[in-house]
Amino acid sequence: MAKNTNIRISLPAVCFVWQIAMIILFGVFVRYNEESDTRWIEHRRRKNISTNLENDFYYRYPSFQDVHVMIFVGFGFLMTFLKRYSFGGVGFNFLIAAFGIQWALLMQGWFHYLDDDGKIKIGVENLINADFCVAGCLIAYGACLGKVSPVQLMVLTLFGVTLFAVEEYIILELLHAKDPGGSMVIHTFGAYYGLTISWVLYRPMLSQSKHLQGSVYHSDVFAMIGTLFLWMYWPSFNSAIADHGDGQHRAVINTYLALAASVLTTFAISSISQKHGKLDMVHIQNATLAGGVAMGTASEFMITPYGSLIVGFCSSIISTFGYIFLTPFMEKTLKIQDTCGIHNLHAMPGVIGGIVGAITAASASESVYGQEGLINTFDFKEAVANRTANIQGGYQAAGLFVAIAFGLVGGALVGGILKLPIWGDPADANCFDDEVYWEVPEDEDENMLSSHPNMNHARGMPDA
Repeated sequence: MAKNTNIRISLPAVCFVWQIAMIILFGVFVRYNEESDTRWIEHRRRKNISTNLENDFYYRYPSFQDVHVMIFVGFGFLMTFLKRYSFGGVGFNFLIAAFGIQWALLMQGWFHYLDDDGKIKIGVENLINADFCVAGCLIAYGACLGKVSPVQLMVLTLFGVTLFAVEEYIILELLHAKDPGGSMVIHTFGAYYGLTISWVLYRPMLSQSKHLQGSVYHSDVFAMIGTLFLWMYWPSFNSAIADHGDGQHRAVINTYLALAASVLTTFAISSISQKHGKLDMVHIQNATLAGGVAMGTASEFMITPYGSLIVGFCSSIISTFGYIFLTPFMEKTLKIQDTCGIHNLHAMPGVIGGIVGAITAASASESVYGQEGLINTFDFKEAVANRTANIQGGYQAAGLFVAIAFGLVGGALVGGILKLPIWGDPADANCFDDEVYWEVPEDEDENMLSSHPNMNHARGMPDA
């Protein structure tokens, strides 16, 4: 059935209206915090701070840079693997991330940073948290890549950021669970949110565009660029909002080791599983990152260096086998069309990360952490000052269930909204094709043939 994919009115209307709404809401609610305001000088004097280097900017900005690159370059280029959907992969990633960070600053601000005067005070840490929030929506986009319109993606992001802010508040503030790298809050939620939306939007005739669902040589190379950016900067992702000092330092080490183990393990499993031992680029682009996802929750815990290697080893095995066996099973049996395989890269490693965090927290002791270290690592202060490590492990597990529940229920509700026939989504035969929403230049081969007619003969083709 033919569909109207003309977004000349709907996309500009959504972008203009929502951007104007952001301007109004920022004008009403958002202000600089003490460390980004011109009154920083007075604040320094009151707090006896001797140098500007104590400003949080100097602690957080290097990590913010890395996380920002991951969001816009890493995720964007990772989605360029489809042979005819590179514009949509990196371009729509750019669009929804730029909208999402604005909405995230507001939603997270209302839940976490609202002052007594009703204002949201923002600094560089807020920017990092906004990027984290958007990451959940980009993960969800991966399940729907090539099958939805940009207007649908804006709606997905609007509700995704809202749901993220609520589940993050429940997990981090009400349950007091620890999740600095977002195995639960970001990856598990984002993956199940996207997978459920994809299930609701199931296309029984998607085989009509099967010829566009694969990659070509150069598209896989571009996607590998995204993988390398993500892999290099993932230690910053997992440590960006960890406690200054030993917690942040430990998070970098743990993530670094888990990622390294993931690479060797993925290459091994990919070679074993393929005929003649050849490597599958899908595995290398994705499962090599599983260690970073799985290390997110426990990144600043005393999991030990060899424990980090074990996490990377196990998560990449499960991720690689997921691409081999689970992805086709989910599409055929569960009716979930997961374009990017986010179930294997984010959902399963995210759940592993939540479980590792719960076990590691429950087994924490003063003999390993020290008395002050145990209190500081798990924030056993104020309302949870009397919480024990065993109880903390239980709350960590509860946080994992909250993330899954929000992803499943939220995805079902938002999927129902996106299923309405008003969003300009492509027909089954036109999925995974940039020409539906982008001005696409002619293929290089076509240009060469049109400018050099005699090349037909040289290629073994009959002359016109």
